[in-house]
Amino acid sequence: MKKQNKSVIIWLLSGCLLIFIMVVVGGITRLTNSGLSMTDWHLITDTLPPLTEAKWQEAFDQYKQFPEYQKINIHNDFTLSDYKFIYFWEWFHRFIGRAIGMVFMLPFIYFLIRKQLDKSTIKKCIILLGLGGLQGFFGWFMVRSGLIDNPDVSHFRLALHLTTAFITFAYTFWVALDLIYPDKRAAQKSLQTIAKYALAFLLLQIIYGGFVAGLNAGLIHNHWPLMSDGQFIHDSVFLEQKNLFLSFTEGKSGVQFIHRTLAYFVVAMMLLLYFKSKKYVLDNGQKYGINLLVILVFLQFALGVFTLLYGVPLWLGLIHQINAFFLLSAMTYTLHRLSK
Repeated sequence: MKKQNKSVIIWLLSGCLLIFIMVVVGGITRLTNSGLSMTDWHLITDTLPPLTEAKWQEAFDQYKQFPEYQKINIHNDFTLSDYKFIYFWEWFHRFIGRAIGMVFMLPFIYFLIRKQLDKSTIKKCIILLGLGGLQGFFGWFMVRSGLIDNPDVSHFRLALHLTTAFITFAYTFWVALDLIYPDKRAAQKSLQTIAKYALAFLLLQIIYGGFVAGLNAGLIHNHWPLMSDGQFIHDSVFLEQKNLFLSFTEGKSGVQFIHRTLAYFVVAMMLLLYFKSKKYVLDNGQKYGINLLVILVFLQFALGVFTLLYGVPLWLGLIHQINAFFLLSAMTYTLHRLSK
């Protein structure tokens, strides 16, 4: 690793850490039903929360004009104190988003002026900035869907927002790894192929995790290994929508079935990579990445099962999401170390 790249690497890894924190706070925001508390978006003036009781009451009165309050919270003895709690998490989520924008943009300009970035890294960083802007847009696009008629955000938009965050994190980590390990030792092509498929299955599982969160599909069929009533695939999967495609993308039972079934495929791909790797001579980094993958995927599987069995308590749902981040990190590292 070149000395002049150290500051750039620290910058990129700091961005990774902030994205991780943002996704964790986003998970809390979702699990506490706080995401629709800020009904308007002003990039500059919403930097701080309301600072006086009058401003808090004004924000609360505005919130009362939207479906979440009118259709749900109006019946729950929802007070200003309750509103302050949900407002905090959405505000904090957006505050971190602003911080990420500053952390990526300002050092990038500095490194450009100091000529500390080569052409390849500049191109990758421009992609990163684009992903960051896209992520912010998807966040607004998601929240907007819950402020019109339905007092909940679209699960498609939530999954899009969540998956883009994971991809932005993985790409940022990959760019940092390119600088940390400028000289790669490629493994057998078969291992690279398996790792790529494993990553694809993992990303698909993350998308379906967003679907499950958006539809609150983890609150039904709280059994394992069978869904319920002694069935591997419950009858409701076939009954809740007009066809299987809609059931598997919009039905609570169907989406949960896909998510819990995909988990087996993700585990299988990681095990395939592990046992296949035993046939080849790998360096310590490659071995470490693959071994870590196996540990984390079994941990994630267990967390998923217990999250389902206990009906998605806040702390367990959050740990499940955090470990998904660790798993994607290990997957990114492993694929990088196996690539040319």
